[in-house]
Amino acid sequence: MKIAVVGTGYVGLVTGTCFAETGVNVTCIDVDAEKVRQLKNGSVPIYEPGLDVMIRRNVEKSRLNFTTDINEGITGSDAVFIAVGTPPGENGSADLQNVKKVAAEIGRSIREYIVVVTKSTVPVGTSDALRNVIQQELDNRKMSVAFDMASNPEFLKEGSAVEDFLKPERIVIGTNTDRAAEIMKKLYMPFLLNNHPILFMDIASAEITKYAANAMLATRISFINEIANLCDLLGADVNQVRKGIGSDSRIGSKFIYPGAGYGGSCFPKDVKALIKTAHDHGYELNVTKAVERANEFQKTVLFGKIKKHFSNNLKNKKFGIWGLSFKPQTDDIREASAIILIEALLNEGATVKAYDPAAMDETKKLFGDRIIYVTDPYEALNGSDAMVLMTEWPEFRLPDFEKLSGIMKGKVIFDGRNIYDPAELKKAGFVYYGIGRR
Repeated sequence: MKIAVVGTGYVGLVTGTCFAETGVNVTCIDVDAEKVRQLKNGSVPIYEPGLDVMIRRNVEKSRLNFTTDINEGITGSDAVFIAVGTPPGENGSADLQNVKKVAAEIGRSIREYIVVVTKSTVPVGTSDALRNVIQQELDNRKMSVAFDMASNPEFLKEGSAVEDFLKPERIVIGTNTDRAAEIMKKLYMPFLLNNHPILFMDIASAEITKYAANAMLATRISFINEIANLCDLLGADVNQVRKGIGSDSRIGSKFIYPGAGYGGSCFPKDVKALIKTAHDHGYELNVTKAVERANEFQKTVLFGKIKKHFSNNLKNKKFGIWGLSFKPQTDDIREASAIILIEALLNEGATVKAYDPAAMDETKKLFGDRIIYVTDPYEALNGSDAMVLMTEWPEFRLPDFEKLSGIMKGKVIFDGRNIYDPAELKKAGFVYYGIGRR
């Protein structure tokens, strides 16, 4: 089989590369000529474990190709996946201008039957809108070419995206024709051999499934964060509470880990887009709106603890920040809680030294020289008044607290992900602040 993938961002690059790994002939298309050149030379623009090796292997075997020419990419393809960004607009709705531009280019290029697949996260009704865009371009060309639309939402977690694609919990495909369904089923056949379920449904249901999934996960996170904040007020330990409720099979233990708030490229924008979609149809998603408000507040909780500890005077205080990305195993700092915290500290006149295993370059693009970047986590704490843990990278889990005690000016630790033992730190002479921990 042959497919094209338009967009070489996080979703498009993982999608194209993983399909190539199963033997599909894949052409990835992007308007950024420099990015295409780098990918052809084996340079990967995003940090995702295992992806770089897989890209190089499939490029060498000529199963994975890169181009800026959409006509070249889709000629002879059974399907074309649209995987460009849908960032939130000012009113929270998904910005579809890039998706529509791609649809128009497809309409100007196709000469034979093809399945046009939306891989980008898009609101309900987008596939119908794209169908109209493509058909209009065909009408302008006075050409009659059959094509079908399909929705194939992604459920990739940054940091484990390759594994998620190759071993999916489920594959969701929205189609309205048997012909499109057969092509999609054949394309995903290598994954079905391992008994991974493929769920066929109508296009509208597939489109909303992605939003509903992310909103549900965001709801669980915001709920446990609110319980953690209540534990702080009542003197309870949220870790014990989490175990108590997580052992209930109706609830389960996933996504009930409290912290400094969720971030990244998906949850925040998808929650906003779902709220806006409902509002546009005359319905208010009150629970989902509360989830969004709770998360925005949660990103300020740790800063509130810091200000209280230092009696509201942070001027000239030095803070060592461990972790900048919104989660481990990624360099993505979009909507990251660490970024909100750093901005708040700087506004109060504090000095920030920061370390992250992957996200330093992305952070430099945002803050420039307003903060100090170091290449060793302990250097970030040298002479600091406090340490703030913001991302639970594995290398932060078992630090040498005796060494920390010797290099830090103030023996205070703010643990934004609850990975340390309060009793152990107290015994070592540190003042410890977590989220909902005694």
